[in-house]
Amino acid sequence: MARRPAPPSSSPAPKGGADAPAPQRAKRTRGTTPRVDVREWASGIRLSAFSVIMLSLVVLGAWVLVPTLGTYIDQRQKIAALEASVQVSEDEIAALVSERERWSDPAYITTKARERLYYVKPGEVVYLIDNDLDASALPREQDPVSETLEEKPTDWMPQLLRTIVSTGLSSTATVAP
Repeated sequence: MARRPAPPSSSPAPKGGADAPAPQRAKRTRGTTPRVDVREWASGIRLSAFSVIMLSLVVLGAWVLVPTLGTYIDQRQKIAALEASVQVSEDEIAALVSERERWSDPAYITTKARERLYYVKPGEVVYLIDNDLDASALPREQDPVSETLEEKPTDWMPQLLRTIVSTGLSSTATVAP
């Protein structure tokens, strides 16, 4: 295959000639990497009519398909969101149907009325125990009660003043055990 001659350029011919290796044909400037002559590179590209037609068809196809593809992806996302919404609605409907079936049972209605409204049957005695304390909050053993009375100082103002002054003068904070 014969090499086409390069078109004439305004730059001087390289030292090695047209058949010189690529590094010698590239132009060099002081302290930089070799530059390739773009005109020489562009002259080696051959475009036939078929290539131009195919390239224009690819560009036209991309121009037509890209917006359509974006619309398709957007619609698929909306469909997925709507399907998830339908699934959530179906789950809620199933829960409500099951709740309705429970409320159609007379025993369930009686139990709920007794729990929520404190209804009782005639003759029953209801004991309501109000134990709202957590079991871990209850003391394990009660301290013994002393039989003697201890009098605490009632003058609380000096103690408060000492606490404020000592807190303000301390340089480090301490955590009480």
